[in-house]
Amino acid sequence: MYKNDNRIVATLDAGGTNFVFGAMKAGEFIIDPVSVPSMAHDLDLCLQNMVNGFRQVFDKLDEKPVAISFAFPGPADYPNGIIGGYLPNFPSFRDGVALGAFLEKQFGVPVFINNDGDLFAYGEALCGALPQINERLRELGSTKQYKNLIGYTLGTGFGIGVVIDGRLNRGDNSCVETFCLRHRDMPDVIVEDGVAIRAVCRVYGEKSGNMEHGLTPKDICEIADGKREGDRDAAREAFASLGRVAGAAIATAVTIIDGLVVIGGGVSAASHWIMPALLEEMHTKLRTLTGDEVNLVQMNVYNLEDDAEFAEFAKGDVQKVKVYGEERYVDYDSRKRTGIAISKLGASKAVSVGAYAFALSELDKR
Repeated sequence: MYKNDNRIVATLDAGGTNFVFGAMKAGEFIIDPVSVPSMAHDLDLCLQNMVNGFRQVFDKLDEKPVAISFAFPGPADYPNGIIGGYLPNFPSFRDGVALGAFLEKQFGVPVFINNDGDLFAYGEALCGALPQINERLRELGSTKQYKNLIGYTLGTGFGIGVVIDGRLNRGDNSCVETFCLRHRDMPDVIVEDGVAIRAVCRVYGEKSGNMEHGLTPKDICEIADGKREGDRDAAREAFASLGRVAGAAIATAVTIIDGLVVIGGGVSAASHWIMPALLEEMHTKLRTLTGDEVNLVQMNVYNLEDDAEFAEFAKGDVQKVKVYGEERYVDYDSRKRTGIAISKLGASKAVSVGAYAFALSELDKR
């Protein structure tokens, strides 16, 4: 979608340390990135640098962008472009900043701001995991096609985005969140504390008996892979623990939303250690008070990174059902199923593509 669109959209990767500006056309960056300090502690300097960064982007282009579109941390009222509340990386925004209106006045183009988890899911739904999986299903002869996607980012936090039938669900309060769900093993603790980077480091420290190890999740993954010295059992358990905790949270969302799941972010690079525990958790059973067993997820859950499982996922269970009173049959696929995939775009690219596509889709409605 929009791969042949010649409209240009200016973008921003808004970090607490640096702003990285770019411009996209047909879903690809068309200029070298422009980086300036964010100066997040001082609102005047922060906004001045943001304007200067976008101006440098505009000056590099032969034609004016049709919009500015980017992700910015919340709390926020994203549809109205207002940022405000407790933002650890942007303390100067806590009293509320009408950022969208400010930038529209400066540049004379529409400005669209969203949460990065939302844009990650939107990018994957339009140009990443969702179309790739549907194309692969068609190649395998399956008539099953998916329209809904839940995107998760695993990194410094635990982000989520939901796309329903091609439309981004922004919520009524710009408050589609997952970080604050209950932790699987500690119900009075937020799930993010069991899924984010800090969780991998903490569990490795607990299991290895060295809380001062100073290792990153990348280091711990290398230990688990046998490429670095360290406690391999502790390393593998650090990622398995993440998988179980994330799996419980994902099971809740996928049961309600009924779509595919794509996972991205820095920690997803250790997916070969995370996925087995995540899927095992999603395959667990609950019971009723009368003793009956009930699946935690009311669909079969497949690892879409495994070719054999994908083939089974594609096959389904198609039966012929006779139309009452007629000598006619219709196909019925009785196997309800979902799948977990790892982002091929990468979180950063998916967010940028999502920002680009969101801007154009909103302009097309006008």
